[in-house]
Amino acid sequence: MIEQKEIKLPAFRRGYHLITRLIEENLHTLPEKGLLHILVKHTSAGITLNENADPTVRSDFEGFINKMIPERDPVYIHTYEGDDDMPAHLKSSVIGSEITIPITQHRLNLGTWQGIYFCEFRNYGGPRKVVLTIYS
Repeated sequence: MIEQKEIKLPAFRRGYHLITRLIEENLHTLPEKGLLHILVKHTSAGITLNENADPTVRSDFEGFINKMIPERDPVYIHTYEGDDDMPAHLKSSVIGSEITIPITQHRLNLGTWQGIYFCEFRNYGGPRKVVLTIYS
């Protein structure tokens, strides 16, 4: 069976935001076993799994990716939507716009220190939409 739900995330400031609890709150009863697929429906935001305990990891992600993909690089042609737009598209492709998480015994089967990060790459991205698809 396949269940699907689209949710609207609140507007997050630029950065990496732990949304595991928000995702879980939007899922009703999970199957005994299956998969949860999460898709971010935007080309300037991303989603990934990583450290859920120490918030400095999220700050380090921001610093590293901004160093790797800087704003105002003269190579960018797509610049009419602001200095943060083209870098946001590149960051989205590098980090990714989807993840799949196993479901085991009616729970997301994440590691002890794993959490779901929503990655906002724009200065003013606004509310974002994600699609949650459960395969059981």
